[in-house]
Amino acid sequence: MMKLTILGSCSAYPTIKRFTSSQILENNGKSYLIDCGEGTQIQLRKNKIKFNTIEHIFISHLHGDHYFGLPGLILTFNLLGREKPLKIYGPKGIKEIITTLMKKGNTWTNYKLEIIELKNIIPEIILNTTNFSVTTIPLTHGVYTNGFLFRKKTITHKLIIDKAIELGIDKTQYAGIKLGKDGVTENGKIIKNRELVEPLVPDITYAFCSDTIFDRKIIQQIRNCDLLYHESTFLKKHENFATKTLHSTAEQAGIIANESNAKKLILGHFSSRYKDLNLFLEEAKTKFKNVDLALENKFFII
Repeated sequence: MMKLTILGSCSAYPTIKRFTSSQILENNGKSYLIDCGEGTQIQLRKNKIKFNTIEHIFISHLHGDHYFGLPGLILTFNLLGREKPLKIYGPKGIKEIITTLMKKGNTWTNYKLEIIELKNIIPEIILNTTNFSVTTIPLTHGVYTNGFLFRKKTITHKLIIDKAIELGIDKTQYAGIKLGKDGVTENGKIIKNRELVEPLVPDITYAFCSDTIFDRKIIQQIRNCDLLYHESTFLKKHENFATKTLHSTAEQAGIIANESNAKKLILGHFSSRYKDLNLFLEEAKTKFKNVDLALENKFFII
């Protein structure tokens, strides 16, 4: 299980009630920050996210509404006495931006700050642990842009305890059986692992598709994802604006969700020209039924 909290979902600039792009994904006591628009610090505090749980930050592209909150957050970590290392993943150029700002202010972090610059135009795994990984989703926008595919890996089987007890398998073997080992009875008979465990459940995946044109090329990579966030800056009536600015409409997001067989779609990055966001919901539902809005402080359990 993972928890996704929307910190900001407004496009271009913040408003009185809304913030620019930012989300936090929580998994096993760790928090992964996705984009960092203005006001992210405020939203993190409002949603009671412990700053020290954030070890990785992912920046989709270098348009201000997706990273202008980052320099301040880095500095706040320092002022709070952070010691834990921090890794930032973002487009080539982000390191120069951050280091230039720090140089001009004669300010340096007391903690290890590692900035990993991305430039590949094909998917690449940028974080990979035993039970969690992050892969880039190359997108087409006005500047180099990536989405991110977060994967919570299922590495242990569920033991059929009644079966193990019935066969006389000692409980000291249970941990190994969950990891795929065969069981051994008291008289030395080997019981194949498949007879002792339930089938491995699929990995849990969250696909974050930041600013992008309507592009079916991402469908194969995000196929069957449990949760899909897809930008929907405009409604269909303004599709010409979406084409011109390399953004998507709510209807187009619905098409991507439908054709990728996503389990659930959330829409975000709404243009401030629209006052009634339910119009996005209605439009996307003409192509895909299980849709929700990425509103500030709303959370989703994956």
